[in-house]
Amino acid sequence: MADGGGEPDQLAGERATAQFDVDGMKVAWAGSRHAVEVADRMARLVASDPVFRKDTRTMLSRKELFKDTLKKAAHAWKRIVELRLTEEEANLLRLYVDQPGYVDLHWGMFVPAIKGQGTEEQQKKWLPMAYKFQIIGCYAQTELGHGSNVQGLETTATFDPSTDEFVMHSPTLTSSKWWPGGLGKASTHAVVYARLITEGKDYGIHGFIVQLRSLDDHSPLPGVTLGDIGGKFGSGAYNSMDNGVLRFDHVRIPRDQMLMRLSQVTREGKYVHSDVPKQLLYGTMVYVRQTIVADASKALSRAVCIAVRYSAIRKQFGSQDGGPETQVLNYKTQQSRLFPLLASAYAYRFVGQWLKWLYTDVTQKLEAKDYSTLPEAHACTAGLKSVTTSATADAIEECRKLCGGHGYLNSSGLPELFAVYVPACTYEGDNVVLLLQVARFLMKTVAQVATGKQPVGTIAYMGNIQHLMQCKSAVNTAEDWLNPAAIKEVFEARALRMAVNCAQNISKAPSQEEGFSELSPDLLEAAVAHVQLIIVTKFIEKLQEDIPGPGVKEQLQKLCSIYALHLLHKHLGDFLSTGCVTARQGALANELLGKLYAQVRPNAVALVDAFDYTDHYLGSVLGRYDGDVYPALYEEAWKDPLNETVVPDGYQEHLRPLLKQQLKLSRL
Repeated sequence: MADGGGEPDQLAGERATAQFDVDGMKVAWAGSRHAVEVADRMARLVASDPVFRKDTRTMLSRKELFKDTLKKAAHAWKRIVELRLTEEEANLLRLYVDQPGYVDLHWGMFVPAIKGQGTEEQQKKWLPMAYKFQIIGCYAQTELGHGSNVQGLETTATFDPSTDEFVMHSPTLTSSKWWPGGLGKASTHAVVYARLITEGKDYGIHGFIVQLRSLDDHSPLPGVTLGDIGGKFGSGAYNSMDNGVLRFDHVRIPRDQMLMRLSQVTREGKYVHSDVPKQLLYGTMVYVRQTIVADASKALSRAVCIAVRYSAIRKQFGSQDGGPETQVLNYKTQQSRLFPLLASAYAYRFVGQWLKWLYTDVTQKLEAKDYSTLPEAHACTAGLKSVTTSATADAIEECRKLCGGHGYLNSSGLPELFAVYVPACTYEGDNVVLLLQVARFLMKTVAQVATGKQPVGTIAYMGNIQHLMQCKSAVNTAEDWLNPAAIKEVFEARALRMAVNCAQNISKAPSQEEGFSELSPDLLEAAVAHVQLIIVTKFIEKLQEDIPGPGVKEQLQKLCSIYALHLLHKHLGDFLSTGCVTARQGALANELLGKLYAQVRPNAVALVDAFDYTDHYLGSVLGRYDGDVYPALYEEAWKDPLNETVVPDGYQEHLRPLLKQQLKLSRL
């Protein structure tokens, strides 16, 4: 979707070769006709508003960038209120503003934490203020010395019965809160996680609502030390966020500011559990990780959109006798690197849509006090968060390389997209730690299957252990790999055999813990195999739905095959060593991939058009809808502050004396 502009469409020829209905694909991507329309409306609203300009973002100093973020956040809120936008519209408007800032944490972590862990009374008190931005909140969990190991946090909240208050304290340097977004400069309040101590006993980590800054002049309250933790990777990117540091020196808060839905401290200082089960906290975690998987498909699809469009415009080599050069997108090497990433964007999109359903399902079950599916949902979201974010970070960098030298320019949009995206590999759970959690769950499941327990949901395949431990793929020709059942069977067999193999090896170790630690690299691979199976399965299930629009389903079937077979090709060692595929069958899969790339080629530009991104949101001169890349690159260069003067600052002091051989040499 272009933002206007009267340039002729340089990609019209590419769009004319599409063998499917692009509008139908937009609906498949967005999830519904309604979703396409709302997103379209909000994207255009942002793109047409000069306050939301972002083309000079990478040239701003950190202070200017932060001030620009405050301006955009306030302006976005003003538009949301003036236009009386729904929650759905407001969320999309913020998404298309596309600049990390304190509001992300306010809505994404602070509000859900109070909703999930606050009592009804606490929600009535705090949420109306948060909803109107009378207070700004952040989520202060990670510390200088501990991130993923939440149980190791050191901040304390000690109850003082003589005043009915908690005393918040940072006993060590490493107990300083470190990284929370919005904390550095913007937030007035935080949900702070600390060790609850009462009657001399440590009851572990609990959440507390703590005011940090005065609501009159924004200065830190007594005993509170606050600041920003400094510049981060890349230009622009995540530097618009005020990730912060926070220390408490015996700061007192009322007892009722402990989040008390799950447990309370009485006026006398007694620690009591409520009858609300602890598992409810998982609901919030599933929600946050589901949004991260959805974000992975957004970031990946943006990078792929830029790379596909530019690869169709860029011509290199291949001319005989001075004839036209070849479009880079026609080279098989470009296709074999780029089209699996295009397929992955669709795969992550559909597994993200399914996760949204899973979150709703889990929430309903929790309300009905049914906790049976929780461990599986938890493992599933942890694994998907890990696999999709790692793959997306790598894919954005691959797209930069696929754009050649120009991809390294800030104006290509790729360096900033990469820098803003890579922290996803470590926030909300380090990816390796998360995969080890998935592996623990798999080991438990293997043990339960051995006792005859029937697994459910994404691990249901493990119940088919008899067949999957000995089946061999029946694939005989390259085309046989187009059969979803053939693909599903080998992915299930690989995942199950790798898990069973790990379980058997662990059982030989002196103790389970030692075995787990010793075999952790193998366990990581087993966890990845399981998660890749989930993504492949959900793509296949999506194709069993009714998908309207001429040719839409056919294109998605091709992308599904590419996604699965490129994984089979990449991890062929797993499939061979577990014995579910032969070397010849592996070669046939690779042969089919080549044919599928040729079939996707005429549809490539239309397939990225279906993401429906405005030029503003894409933020890339290489990925422009009209393909008019070179004039845009040229124009962009002159905007750089270095070009404000023809002769550079510093010429008189440093360049001229050198050129005139008039450097003043100091006598030794």
